[in-house]
Amino acid sequence: MKIAVLSTIKNLYSTRRLVEAARMRGHECVVIDHSQCYVGIKQGKPSIHYKGQDLSDIDAIIPRIGASVTFYGSAIVRQFEVMGVISANPSQSITRSRDKLRCMQILSGAGIGMPITGFARRTRDVDDLIKMVGGPPLVIKLLEGTQGIGVVLAETKKAASSVIEAFYGLGNNILIQEYIKESRGTDIRAFVVDGRVVGAMKRTAKEGEFRSNLHRGGSAEVIKLNKTERETAVRAARELGLTVCGVDMLPSDRGPLVLEVNSSPGLEGIEKATHKDIASEVIAFIEKQYILKQQNRKDRKAKAGQKL
Repeated sequence: MKIAVLSTIKNLYSTRRLVEAARMRGHECVVIDHSQCYVGIKQGKPSIHYKGQDLSDIDAIIPRIGASVTFYGSAIVRQFEVMGVISANPSQSITRSRDKLRCMQILSGAGIGMPITGFARRTRDVDDLIKMVGGPPLVIKLLEGTQGIGVVLAETKKAASSVIEAFYGLGNNILIQEYIKESRGTDIRAFVVDGRVVGAMKRTAKEGEFRSNLHRGGSAEVIKLNKTERETAVRAARELGLTVCGVDMLPSDRGPLVLEVNSSPGLEGIEKATHKDIASEVIAFIEKQYILKQQNRKDRKAKAGQKL
């Protein structure tokens, strides 16, 4: 197979590991900056070009779409899908997961546990919104934030009101969530591939910090998930239609609560914590999809021959 990793930064750990794993398994693998791709939309002949080169020879893609280019990146993934190219994640599922509000709404409708979450637009609704999520302390999140950026812990009602009104004043869309005290600055990242958890780690915030993101100085260690945690991670991925993702959960007295589902989860933290070859799990999934595609093609040809 010829596999393309869609990534804007060639030397990122995750990108390098995916390329390495693909080549180790005998595939040709290239890195393509999706932000520099452009599409041709023509009846019966969709196309994608990259730096003047036609990409019609690509068999499969692994999207590593950054949050800042979600719209354009998803459009490129969608064009590959129209061309019949296998994708590690569907374009529609990528856009679902990137919209934090939409993601929460989908998971809520499926009955998956999550922190109580509020969303509003007007400052006059702030008092009721704070009450809705159980009062302070509470967490305020920018809808467009990533890696813990734009996440604030407000410990009093006055502080919460001030932060919320400031965000509204700047025209930002935000979520307000209950603060899960019993998590004690820890969360769980479960890496899901093709409907199963292939690795999990517990992340712990550094002293004086409530955000456990590794990019913010948090630490990680391998963890064995219990049955409920494992099932919650798999269900969350399935409801969003993601086949490769990281599911972030908070431990709580009422079970695991899903914080976020990441369609482009980093590999460095999870591989170093678990000492597992997660990149090869992703490539193995791509291989499985390619075999199924080839078999379906043979079956269609056989049926067409029988009709003749």
